[in-house]
Amino acid sequence: MMESNGFRALVLHESEGRVSASLETLPESALPEGDVLVRVAYSTLNYKDGLILRGLGRLVRHYPHVPGVDFSGTVEASASPRFKPGDQVLLTGWRVGEGHWGGYAQKARVRAGWLTPLPAGLTLKRAMALGTAGFTAMLAILALEEHGLSPDAEGEVLVTGAAGGLGGVAVAVLSHLGYRVAASTGRPESHDYLRFLGAETIIGREEIAGPPSKPLLPERWVGCIDSVGGAPLAQVISAMRYGCSVAACGNVAGNEVPASVLPFLLRGVNLLGINSVPVPSPRREQAWERLARDLPMDRLDAMTTTAPLADLPILAERIGKGEVRGRVVIDVNV
Repeated sequence: MMESNGFRALVLHESEGRVSASLETLPESALPEGDVLVRVAYSTLNYKDGLILRGLGRLVRHYPHVPGVDFSGTVEASASPRFKPGDQVLLTGWRVGEGHWGGYAQKARVRAGWLTPLPAGLTLKRAMALGTAGFTAMLAILALEEHGLSPDAEGEVLVTGAAGGLGGVAVAVLSHLGYRVAASTGRPESHDYLRFLGAETIIGREEIAGPPSKPLLPERWVGCIDSVGGAPLAQVISAMRYGCSVAACGNVAGNEVPASVLPFLLRGVNLLGINSVPVPSPRREQAWERLARDLPMDRLDAMTTTAPLADLPILAERIGKGEVRGRVVIDVNV
């Protein structure tokens, strides 16, 4: 429950290069500047959160710090005409949880322009079951569709890192829209789960481990949502069909992509970079409206687990080891 003399938050401190986390009660005056105060209901655990909680990647430069790169909740006070007390909102991006205090707290103060109204058809909890990962997956789908992908394409759309949060949402939405989906994963125990989400084909991680043996491999994929990067992305690019596109969303396998220029020159392959942080408000609202409309909620609920703030340090270690499947919603009031 909300503390009567303040609000509870997971706070990171740094000492001699080591980052530690503790649950603390803070006064409202400790919050950073912003024109909207939100009573937070839920946040999520993303791969980036796992890095931040473990003090990796230098994503946070100033301590003490409240992490959590997304959140949903109810407006408590507002100096902006866009929002009034009682409005339900969500937030992803804008370096919240990195450069600005984030969602692992019972209250957050942010700029009004960073907030998105909760779309009809979503609850605060389901919005965070989607979170940054689901939002990024929908940005990728929108980009692929705008570059010609449609459900009547004769072939499969590949989703890499399919057992993770972004990949799972991508599989569920694409299959619901009528696409034939191939899901790539290195976790054999996730095969039944991915078939439930709608994957038609399951391929092992080793099939696209890369780098490709040739600049051009046999044409295979009509589209791809890649959250892995590195050599596997080069492998995928080399196997795209003529004129088709790859939406690249992550780089957990590395920043270097040893791809030849030939797929781009000779097959007209498009490489679409997807960055969920600086997206303008109209595009954000479009993506969230599509998620509310196009994702089967039974599949979303099946890929979701809930955890309290106190479990975050342990969960950060697990997500770093690739042991977290689907979406983890953090209930900040438990």
